[in-house]
Amino acid sequence: MNTDQSQIRAKLLQHNITPTQQRVDIASILFAKPQHLSAEQVLGLVNKQTSSVSKATVYNTLGLFAEKGLVNEVIVDPTKIFYDSNTHPHFHFYHVDSGKLEDIAESAVTLDHLPELPAGTHKERVDIIIRVNKKPS
Repeated sequence: MNTDQSQIRAKLLQHNITPTQQRVDIASILFAKPQHLSAEQVLGLVNKQTSSVSKATVYNTLGLFAEKGLVNEVIVDPTKIFYDSNTHPHFHFYHVDSGKLEDIAESAVTLDHLPELPAGTHKERVDIIIRVNKKPS
């Protein structure tokens, strides 16, 4: 996505999000390129590039963006959540040693069968995270 502020404001409005300056600043960081960032990384980057934004604002904004479908939350463990600017269907490698999250194309994974869904439900998405580590020397 282009990170032009007017385009970001329009994108936020399309998702029924009021484009405050802080939200625009956070979106500018997230949508600069396809990437996976933790809330702490977003906080550091946004405060490095713009005026000071509180930790609570970053967390609340990321939660709102996820709720409205602008980013996907990727929970690699209960203490580590990434916000993925790529909202197209895909999966992930999680590099345990470095903490890096890497995309895997949806076409690279084959799912032969999913279980029958509980009555009254529908599939939102399937999350697959393959945890990898460097081979011991």
